[in-house]
Amino acid sequence: MKEETPKMTPLEQYRHDITERVAGYRGNPELQTAARGFFEQIGIGKANYVYNFTWLGVPILQIPQDLQALQEIIWAVKPDLIIETGVAWGGSLVFSASMLAILEACGEIDNGRVVGIDIEIRPHNKQSLAAHPLSRKITLLEGSSIDEAIVAQVRELARGHRRVMVCLDSNHTHEHVLAELEAYAPMVTPGSYCMVGDTVIEDAPEGMVSARPWGKGNSPKSAVWEYLRRLAAEGRSGVDGEPLRFEIDRHIEDKILLTGSPDGYLKRV
Repeated sequence: MKEETPKMTPLEQYRHDITERVAGYRGNPELQTAARGFFEQIGIGKANYVYNFTWLGVPILQIPQDLQALQEIIWAVKPDLIIETGVAWGGSLVFSASMLAILEACGEIDNGRVVGIDIEIRPHNKQSLAAHPLSRKITLLEGSSIDEAIVAQVRELARGHRRVMVCLDSNHTHEHVLAELEAYAPMVTPGSYCMVGDTVIEDAPEGMVSARPWGKGNSPKSAVWEYLRRLAAEGRSGVDGEPLRFEIDRHIEDKILLTGSPDGYLKRV
């Protein structure tokens, strides 16, 4: 007698439908053209869309779709430590701290922490973060994210944490991001993510980032590709001693359509 396929719960069906629907997005030329066109119009030097938002009162220089993706990742992974390079106003740190506070309130983690690193944290941003109710969950380190002393501090802070997630969003040159990946990706725990911001620089129309020291071929995305190539060629271990392997989670970027981080959602597998 043929066994019946177990019936999915409504939530399982919902998630299944998402997967089925999103699977067709990448091959839909009209949808992709519309998304690219909109993204180009909201970019730096045009609408400056990324500068329109705050998170719990603090400016956050992120596309809302990427925040939705990060929310889903954080809820699924349940990290108790999030390491971020690049502070700016600090909105991303407050976002991460708020997500960890929610995980704590739900009984999913204990004592979640966010570490933010920047070569220069401006006084008014320090004051704003210090005054925020979630400041107790945030540790700020001022210095280059690839300085050996800073990396050693972060590695020490990571000891004892069960699940670690990393977000890289500071200097966007190939060399700097590659050095950050070498330093921080090994701290990511299995099943968690290393999110590399502004990989879209590699795909930006000519002239959009002309005033910056980065661009096509010298971008976070080119650094991601090189880092993954190195891992595949050399074989390495994370700080936990286990094999270090990452794959690009393209389901995330396909789902949200508008992202500053194409090829930048790296899941440790």
